[in-house]
Amino acid sequence: MEAVVNLYQEMMKYADPRLQGYPLMGSPLLMTSILLTYVYFVLSLGPRIMANRKPFQLRGFMIVYNFSLVALSLYIVYEFLMSGWLSTYTWRCDPVDYSNSPEALRVSRGGRGGGGGRGVLVLGYKHPGDSSLGVTWAHRPVLRRFWSSVGVLRLSDLLQMVRVAWLFLFSKFIELMDTVIFILRKKDGQVTFLHVFHHSVLPWSWWWGVKIAPGGMGSFHAMINSSVHVVMYLYYGLSALGPVAQPYLWWKKHMTAIQLIQFVLVSLHISQYYFMPSCDYQYPVIIHLIWMYGTIFFVLFSNFWYHSYTKGKRLPRVLQNGAPGTAKVKAN
Repeated sequence: MEAVVNLYQEMMKYADPRLQGYPLMGSPLLMTSILLTYVYFVLSLGPRIMANRKPFQLRGFMIVYNFSLVALSLYIVYEFLMSGWLSTYTWRCDPVDYSNSPEALRVSRGGRGGGGGRGVLVLGYKHPGDSSLGVTWAHRPVLRRFWSSVGVLRLSDLLQMVRVAWLFLFSKFIELMDTVIFILRKKDGQVTFLHVFHHSVLPWSWWWGVKIAPGGMGSFHAMINSSVHVVMYLYYGLSALGPVAQPYLWWKKHMTAIQLIQFVLVSLHISQYYFMPSCDYQYPVIIHLIWMYGTIFFVLFSNFWYHSYTKGKRLPRVLQNGAPGTAKVKAN
């Protein structure tokens, strides 16, 4: 136990202080508790609660839920692009920018003098682990601060790379509702090991990535993933509309191809690191994890494509909606 505590304290020395005050980012305890509760509910409590109950339809909720995630995913993609990928990033070796530059910290410079009651985030950044850093919120209650960090309070406050990295992470906690919907609709066959793994272990690891290295070349896979989620949740939203939308869902098969392209792009981009004479990206372990992630899931989705569309066989149970599936094609 002492070794675990020491490891935790050592890792927290590298936490990006610009994330101080963001929901879920104070310590890993809250997000770990949420994920453990999620796993317990979807694997044990939920099925027992629904055992003698009729499945919920949830059609209206699913329509709103899926189209809301389409909008959120679009917003995340836009902010990733504007925060570096279409401005200062080279698309090759891009270290995390820990400065208060406009791209690293995209905060509107306008406003009324003296704060005008708007509330201002004042950051004094030196280096990860530097205890002399001061982060101060002025004229903003906790609730007001929360909605500002989400980007809802004022559309004039443009998001930053730090903020959009956090928003990407936060969206993964929203997406836990995917599995809850399966349970409430008694679609237990879609709650596979791979599905639960994606919705629990990966958000847990992403928390550490965002906490320590929000941005840089490690954020490419998050931008691509959010782009894919625009298409995925659009499909789910249209499906929830019922028969009226069925004629427009002919492109279901191509969703798997989009997933495969995602993993190819992620793997190719991150593989550049291994062929560069030098790269100043600060945390190589994140590069290795992303490469492993892209490669493993490319293999899994290729297997799905082969069995579903080449051989025409029924999808193996282990992959049903954990990654792609017969009802949904989803990995992360």
